[in-house]
Amino acid sequence: MRHLFVVGVLICALAAWAQEQPNLEELIQRAEQGDAVAQNNLGFMYINGREVPQNYGLALKRLRLAAEQDYANAQGNLGIMYAGGNGVPQDHTEAAKWFRLAAEQGDAAAQYNLGLIYVGGEGVPQDAVEAVKWFRLAAQQGNAYAQLDLGFMYATGQGVAQDYAQAVRWSRVSAEQGLAEAQFSLGGSYANGLGVTQDYGQAIKWFRLAGEQGYLAAQQDLGAMYFDGAGVTKDHAEAFNWFRLAAEQGDADAQYRIASMYSNGLGAAQDAAQAVMWSRRAAEQGLADAQYNLGGSYSSGVGVAQDFAEAFKWFRLAAEQGQAAAQTNLGLMYDSGEGTRRNAREAVKWYRFAAEQGEATAQANLGLMYLNGEGVTRDRLQAHVWLSLAASREGGDRAQQFADARDTVTKYLLPTQLAEAKLLAEEWKPKTWEDLQ
Repeated sequence: MRHLFVVGVLICALAAWAQEQPNLEELIQRAEQGDAVAQNNLGFMYINGREVPQNYGLALKRLRLAAEQDYANAQGNLGIMYAGGNGVPQDHTEAAKWFRLAAEQGDAAAQYNLGLIYVGGEGVPQDAVEAVKWFRLAAQQGNAYAQLDLGFMYATGQGVAQDYAQAVRWSRVSAEQGLAEAQFSLGGSYANGLGVTQDYGQAIKWFRLAGEQGYLAAQQDLGAMYFDGAGVTKDHAEAFNWFRLAAEQGDADAQYRIASMYSNGLGAAQDAAQAVMWSRRAAEQGLADAQYNLGGSYSSGVGVAQDFAEAFKWFRLAAEQGQAAAQTNLGLMYDSGEGTRRNAREAVKWYRFAAEQGEATAQANLGLMYLNGEGVTRDRLQAHVWLSLAASREGGDRAQQFADARDTVTKYLLPTQLAEAKLLAEEWKPKTWEDLQ
């Protein structure tokens, strides 16, 4: 779920002083005189460095004085300090103690935080039923985070019988308060028809409200819906706008999508340099498909100066994550000596990884390596198997080329060898990268 909810007690407490507007000097004086509200607000100011230098030690001192007078907001804020280890050693048991004292006085933020403590089992035994109890009390007071998490508990059946209609109910009241995460959750319910009649128009509405607040997952989903035409008229320009918002937040998947759209002129004017820029951002975050695309740009010199060494670097990074097309290209670079020293054994290694995952070009090249005995002991039976697989997985002229190569091998095989090769090809199944580790 979320981090502990830091309640804006300073704003709430100052509302009671609206007529007086005390200055800092007066606030300190009142705190010294034992005024719990002043002690609490001064502590909050020290936490945030507002009008005073940030000082967790002084914050703790002021909040404890107010908390020991049973001032609920201070108890809740003291709980947050212990939960976060701010100014004190982190102590979830002590945090739970102060949250409970505030929660039992009806403080909604503390009720919510106590619910989170029970969900995580930190400082108290993990107890979903207790979590639901405290979320409900806070939710009934209008705490939007508690409303959302209560909905989540109903949706997942934690601490309460699973009930999608109740999940929608609580998500809705939270969403109507403007909480972006709740708006996204409600949009998801409409998109999937969980607890409510499926309605893509409503899904778009709530996703858009969340996306306009910068909620990343909503921006991603809006981009995908408009790109694919899922429940909405396909609109690549609109998809591009939403993916770009997510990309600018640093989301690697969105950056990859933006790069692909620039590369293909979908939703934006074709721009190879922009495609490279966004591919690089995603690639540097470790996204294998983006690393593969960036390697392709360096290999072809499209959008960037041709540089086989850079192409090799990015293909290898993607290949090491199991990206089959990158493994094929890495094999080709080892095979040809472009961007690296020629190494037939390494070429075979990477062709094999890609071939086992079903990459037809890698299967054909692996077959040829077996046929010629390059990087591997010559084995015409294995050559026949891999060339057969390549021909079966390709279409058009390439399939015919692979089939012709396979038929060339056939004349060198005994009938028993040919039968075995055919059987091996028929029984072959693609593997995942995890299978190959």
